[in-house]
Amino acid sequence: MEKIQVNNITLAFERRGKGTPLVLLHGYPLDHHVWDFVAPFLENGFDLIMPDLRGFGESTISDANYTIDTFASDIAGLLDHLGIKKTAIAGHSMGGYIALAFTKWHFDRVSGLGLVSTQTLADPPDRKEGRYKSAADVGENGIGGVVDTMAPKFTPDENLQLSSREIMERQKPGAFIGALKAMAERMDTTSLISSINFPLVVIHGDKDNLISIDRAREVKSLVPNAHLIELQNVGHLPMMEAVQETAEALKLLK
Repeated sequence: MEKIQVNNITLAFERRGKGTPLVLLHGYPLDHHVWDFVAPFLENGFDLIMPDLRGFGESTISDANYTIDTFASDIAGLLDHLGIKKTAIAGHSMGGYIALAFTKWHFDRVSGLGLVSTQTLADPPDRKEGRYKSAADVGENGIGGVVDTMAPKFTPDENLQLSSREIMERQKPGAFIGALKAMAERMDTTSLISSINFPLVVIHGDKDNLISIDRAREVKSLVPNAHLIELQNVGHLPMMEAVQETAEALKLLK
């Protein structure tokens, strides 16, 4: 992987393929390897940029508290380093929150937006409280409890549960804690959606146990021209559970 210095951290990323720039942002608590399944189907038409978000994978973490906007700023710094002025950007789950924040702050740099198993809503109070409790638990007991809870919620596919566990178990506790707090404090971005004038692709499984497919349908209702791809019998990991369908959907961002 390549590494750069941005916003006082080391940001690691993989770059492969040729064509339209496309940034792929992984969800919590994962790393860029969640895109390994779909990347071969995209690299002939896209310049794929797949970072490990701060703290995850081979990227480092700062001691300071940070926000979803901080993650978005990291991506802007990465694009500046690569000399990319405009890009399509797609995010999975937490990565979707970051893609939305990037779009909010760098609207003129976005050529297309992909939302994979994510939502525009902020956390309600009970969900926010739950994230802080989870962060405290990781601080006291490590990541094992979160990993055990998340794996079966990600997907009903037992083999993919194992794959996701392997990725999660490689991550640092500080990354879990920082991301949980950042997600808890994120802003609602629903109003942003109606202003989008570039391709918007929404990909969601109908068996997603973490974020209801209703959130995807709400985005479609706000942007009638959006491409909504509802994947049947798919959970929270479309890029691993429905590889070809997800890749074909992401090609609509070109």
